[in-house]
Amino acid sequence: MELQDVKFEGWPHVIYAQQFSRRWLEQKLFSEARNMRLVVQQRGCDVLKGMRAVSFFYQKSTRTAASFAFAMDYLGGRVVFSTENAREFSGASVGENLSDTIQVLHCYEPDVIFLRYDREIGAEIAASVSDIPIINAGDRQPKGAPVSLFSGQHPTQAFLDVFTIQERLGGIDGISIAMVGDLANGRTVRSLSYLLGKFKGVTIYYVSPKNAQMLPDVKDYLNRRDVKWCEVTDLREVASLVDVVYQTRTQRECGGEIDRNNYSLGYFMMDGTILKMMKPNSIIMHPLPRVDEITPDVDSDPRAVYLKDQVKAGLYTRMALLKMILAPSA
Repeated sequence: MELQDVKFEGWPHVIYAQQFSRRWLEQKLFSEARNMRLVVQQRGCDVLKGMRAVSFFYQKSTRTAASFAFAMDYLGGRVVFSTENAREFSGASVGENLSDTIQVLHCYEPDVIFLRYDREIGAEIAASVSDIPIINAGDRQPKGAPVSLFSGQHPTQAFLDVFTIQERLGGIDGISIAMVGDLANGRTVRSLSYLLGKFKGVTIYYVSPKNAQMLPDVKDYLNRRDVKWCEVTDLREVASLVDVVYQTRTQRECGGEIDRNNYSLGYFMMDGTILKMMKPNSIIMHPLPRVDEITPDVDSDPRAVYLKDQVKAGLYTRMALLKMILAPSA
């Protein structure tokens, strides 16, 4: 299916970060996520009792798949079918296209489908043939594929990221953030950039080697929103300036290459050197999984939120999203 053939009507499908306004984030999502924190503390509720989800992933996942499954469970619903390798263990292995797969799943009448796709605009294609809500659990921007508004996004990761920033820093307006690593292939930094563009006075430092710089479509969007951004190759240059360091791994499965030990290319490591430079109240984030881009000694620093607050925020925001989509009047 070509991009021009896709007709997207939006909510309750969750496809890309640009769908959502600042007002919706602050007045709806953040508020409901705080309520969901209390639901978890109370060990759940039955607001989604009797509702069923399908978790259909063309790429393996730990955090996103588990987060959605726990979100359904805490709200009283359940995931009735789940696969984390649909490319190999589904009709896709014999050439079935995504549109047909979604229409078949649609016939079983689930209440929501979580979809991670390993190619561009997968969630968009799924939404175009489904009346059942499709939630984009991450898709890819393959090398050489045309870049579009829908390419390479992970909107629910961006939700949890901005919620974490809001909760830890007390606000998003006026913050400065360094996004570090493989920005050309990272879907989380694309969606996060789109959401941060909705706030005032934000400054983004894109820290990467030249072969891994943020793609032009995101930069163009930020320019249209009058968001300040610049590109640097050394995290040490901006570590003392930022409120958030958002570290990312090298996306080797997408052909990404970063030699973090070759300082002639730049400095892209989150380590003790950077810790000493950072503001005392700043935070260190990572969408995970972490490989070699954050040294283990950083984990115990109180500014490191990637194994604690950020993961919990994923549960709360996804619970909030599911409640708003499936039980808006509850």
